[in-house]
Amino acid sequence: MRFVFIVNPVAGQGNLTNELQDGFLRAAEKANIQAYLYETKGVGDAEIFVRKTLEANPGHKVCFIACGGDGTFNEVLNGCIGNENAVCSVFPMGTGNDFVRNFPDAGDFRDLSALFEGSIIKCDAIEYSGVIDGEFKTRYCGNMFNIGFDCNVVDKTADLKKKPFLSGSLAYLAGVAYTLIKKNGADLKVTANGTVLCDGPILLTSIANGSYCGGGVKSNPYASVQDGKIDLSVINDLGRLKFITLFPKYQKGTHLDTPATKDIITNVKAEEVTITPRNGSMRLCVDGEIYTAEGVIFRIMPQAFNLLVPAVRE
Repeated sequence: MRFVFIVNPVAGQGNLTNELQDGFLRAAEKANIQAYLYETKGVGDAEIFVRKTLEANPGHKVCFIACGGDGTFNEVLNGCIGNENAVCSVFPMGTGNDFVRNFPDAGDFRDLSALFEGSIIKCDAIEYSGVIDGEFKTRYCGNMFNIGFDCNVVDKTADLKKKPFLSGSLAYLAGVAYTLIKKNGADLKVTANGTVLCDGPILLTSIANGSYCGGGVKSNPYASVQDGKIDLSVINDLGRLKFITLFPKYQKGTHLDTPATKDIITNVKAEEVTITPRNGSMRLCVDGEIYTAEGVIFRIMPQAFNLLVPAVRE
């Protein structure tokens, strides 16, 4: 199997230095692995490169290691979907790195020796279709979508990271505080497997394949990337004080085990979810990247892609 490191040079605030990139190839050479390195030129470039590489190597299994954050992995995934010879993996270097948190029993994704000795598993993906940024698109997501409060936090966090002394989890918490003051939610019609779950203002909804968002917030603790289901969570429009009380449990993933949340949180498993904004458009967070969307249909794709997970090292 050939390996290609897809390097996003601006991921993790530019932490992918030339020295680190050279280390990728040295590790591959030491393991007697055939490997190449490609540095992305901009948004969408990783997906295009993956597709062209697969077209140029028909019949050959190629593993594309996304060296960056969840957005970089999302591009690699979209380039690999539908090609059985394509394998995805991650060398996490972003500010969130939420997708790899779904594999607590695997080895360290930043240990290249463990990755080269790892195993290939099948993972689900979520297909989503709708008018996104003014154009009808059908694309794929490996981890999670967020609409409402969570999405608004990511939106604000991106702005705050541009300021001195604010990065990572500190910027995220500042984004939470700002969004809480503004109390930005969403006004949506949410349908799961044909049943309307809500039709009006809510605090947030997450359409999840994986469990984590926001750099480790376990918003969907029952989600699994291998169960053939979408994990849909809808939180009603809450008062600030009630949300402040709930947030620590939400962050840890224990909020669904609290009796007090029974009447304010709806959590279901589904094969298909439809989200329609009641005011014409909504902000949609896809694996950490923000878009403007109209109505969107989400469908689970069981065992949709190959993922290389690192071996557990002693």
